[in-house]
Amino acid sequence: MRYVVYNTHQVAEMAGVHKDTLLRWLREGRLPEPNRDRNGWRVFTPEEAEKVVRYANGSLIVPPKKINENLIFYDLRLPYADSISRLERLEWDFVNASTGYLTHSLHPYPAKFIPQIPNALIQELSSFGETVLDPFCGSGTTLVEARRLGRNAVGLDANPLACLISRAKAGGVGELDAEILRELAVEIERIAQATSIGRLPLFPDLPAFPGASHRHTFEGIEEWFDEHVIDELSFIKEKCLALTESKARQLALVAFSAIIVTVSRQDSDTRYVRREKNIKPGDTLQLFSRTLAQAIQYALEFSREIDSKLTTRVYEANILDGPEIGPVDLVICSPPYPNAYSYHLYHRTRMLWLEMDQPKFKRQEIGSHRKYSSKGVNAATVETFRAELHTILTWLKGQLRPNRHACFVIGDSIIKGETIKNDELLSEVAVEVGFQVEANINRQLQATKKYFNPKIGKIRDEHIVILRNSEVGDDGRL
Repeated sequence: MRYVVYNTHQVAEMAGVHKDTLLRWLREGRLPEPNRDRNGWRVFTPEEAEKVVRYANGSLIVPPKKINENLIFYDLRLPYADSISRLERLEWDFVNASTGYLTHSLHPYPAKFIPQIPNALIQELSSFGETVLDPFCGSGTTLVEARRLGRNAVGLDANPLACLISRAKAGGVGELDAEILRELAVEIERIAQATSIGRLPLFPDLPAFPGASHRHTFEGIEEWFDEHVIDELSFIKEKCLALTESKARQLALVAFSAIIVTVSRQDSDTRYVRREKNIKPGDTLQLFSRTLAQAIQYALEFSREIDSKLTTRVYEANILDGPEIGPVDLVICSPPYPNAYSYHLYHRTRMLWLEMDQPKFKRQEIGSHRKYSSKGVNAATVETFRAELHTILTWLKGQLRPNRHACFVIGDSIIKGETIKNDELLSEVAVEVGFQVEANINRQLQATKKYFNPKIGKIRDEHIVILRNSEVGDDGRL
């Protein structure tokens, strides 16, 4: 009598989940571990497979269906036990979840969404080897999770700093890059120690700090940085730009950018006001060395986890211009919505140090607090955002394959004292364009989450709106 067993992939298919999801359930102890074969692979009995399916959908099984003489497969999927249903049942608050693993903590980036959100959506709504797009990629959270889960990653952003960070976080580095960067970190640390005591140990008559060949400057630089900090940042930047390996240079510049607000007089990444911080000579150099060393470790750990045959592509472009990026299988994003944040302002000093076109990004930024809080006949309104959404969704419909999903994580806005339900506005425009609204999931925000507009800070939930690029004939409604 033949003894029927199933592997992890087969059982995941029976339950209608991705293999990664099943493995996570086993690791977390939600389901008992099955036995393993002589090669160490998990093998599930029919009874164990049934338990997995019951856990996934809470349904009764139907009789087994014979696929061929070598495989018996239980046809256990029911119409309501699909990916959308599982996502609707998921606990989305992720209280106390770790969010800074791998390259996610590589660079400060306020108002980014936590990696658990795109992780769950990617697992349920795409397959290995497919392509995931984040058209507002920001610091690259979606792209990192896509690569970790065996998908190609595509990012788009009008913010050149966001593109730099995303490429570094989701692109990985090789051992050669890491060695080059370690040498730079050690060199900067040595100079930092000498600078902090004012002399080189073996050559007390020489200046401790060699300085840069070109001292960086821009309008107002002295208002935001101490003189010795300007000198040290100029030296670090020159060292970063001198690196010939592109990925090494990219990661070094991200580490450089990461420390700029800390050593400036800008209060923090969440407050654009000045305060003194008592940054001493050598502090900036030492902070960069530590930050770079940590970045190398994060990037190597990430690189060891991803499939090198898959790719990361990041485009610096204005989405309202309709750039061509090729077909994608899933879209996940947290779009900038009205009056919540002004990225051009809070990233201003970083962009000036990196010689990026900050005024251009300021003009292109969607949803900035300054644009929606300004007064006069040219002030942005909810109709401004509606028109932008229409352009964005029309473009997305042409990039996303038919019957595939676009997921938006979006909160409410307050414009001129009125609360705007952006999830409802997004859904209305999506239906007009030809999307089907498949789900609108409420998610509670943690009380410690910081916003820059105090009124927006009173809003404690957001929505995950899941759209499907429907075919002709769908009415688009939930």
